[in-house]
Amino acid sequence: MFELLARDGKARRGRLRLHHGVVETPIFMPVGTVGSVKTLVPEDLERLGAQIILGNTYHLFLRPGMEVIEHFHGLHKFIQWPKPILTDSGGFQIFSLASNMKLEEEGAHFASHIDGRRFLLTPELAVSIQETLGSDIHMALDECTPFPASREQADTSMRRSLRWAERSRRARTKKELCQFGIVQGSVYPELREHSVKELARLDFEGYSIGGLSVGEPKSDLRTMTAFCCDLLPQNKPRYLMGVGTPRDIVEAVAAGVDMFDCILPTRNGRNGSLFTSQGQIRIRNAQYRFDDSPLDPVCGCYTCKTFSKAYLRHLFVAGELSSLRLFSLHNLTFYLGLMADIRRSIEEESFETLLSEMRNVWLEPGS
Repeated sequence: MFELLARDGKARRGRLRLHHGVVETPIFMPVGTVGSVKTLVPEDLERLGAQIILGNTYHLFLRPGMEVIEHFHGLHKFIQWPKPILTDSGGFQIFSLASNMKLEEEGAHFASHIDGRRFLLTPELAVSIQETLGSDIHMALDECTPFPASREQADTSMRRSLRWAERSRRARTKKELCQFGIVQGSVYPELREHSVKELARLDFEGYSIGGLSVGEPKSDLRTMTAFCCDLLPQNKPRYLMGVGTPRDIVEAVAAGVDMFDCILPTRNGRNGSLFTSQGQIRIRNAQYRFDDSPLDPVCGCYTCKTFSKAYLRHLFVAGELSSLRLFSLHNLTFYLGLMADIRRSIEEESFETLLSEMRNVWLEPGS
């Protein structure tokens, strides 16, 4: 399933062979929570070079519902996406929808954010939903530990996630689909180490690093990511969930991460915040009113090849829906292009140069 092709330091160049195709790593996965990457269609994603997209168990279970998905023999046919799909188990909604959720050992009791209907999401149901979806990679249900959390809270949460991981492993029936376990333990190294050891014993097809990018300082994100990568099996893919900025991604690749997802490219695009080779641009700013240059002079996307910053600013300020599509096209082109550059740099053993360049462009507070 996972083949390690090259290394440059701890950075890894690999290849995932999945039920619906091959994925070259390191990879960024556009987020299509409800079976659609916002403002785009599958044809756009294929042209951009997306190899795999992400969907969400909780949201797809509620709408359109499993009866519809079964009618279409899986999510791929329903949304007309022929390439691999990864789905989250709904564990993040335990964190993000806490006000509509009651947690018990059996699972998470939710009140639907759509119609108030109550249901119990168990590890077994999460597996069943994801196998019905036909997810090439599906997650074991976990409890995404919030930040801050005391050591006692983090320990209790992590151990529940381990028990749920065992139940998820037992519930799996479709061996052609891959299942990932999720490392928890907040910012406590000894808890993360215990989580990794127990998950490795269950021999998942891959491992996700969860419970990060939930409000903790960047230093903790980086430290815990590197710590987990040093412990995780070398022959399995590693997925850092919900991360992140271009700088976050290259720093995590340097630590040994293979897979990423984040809503930033599309969400920030819809808010007029654009990622470029020269840094971030906020297109609403008045300085772009007469600017006849493209968003990014080195980008080959339709947005950059066709329109000036001035026109794009006009569309955004005027509230034109076309701006949201154009900005999503550009931002995802940037992210997918960054991953291609990362893969190439690892093959050529020049990743440290790329890392240094990204640090110079994407400065962080205190840099």
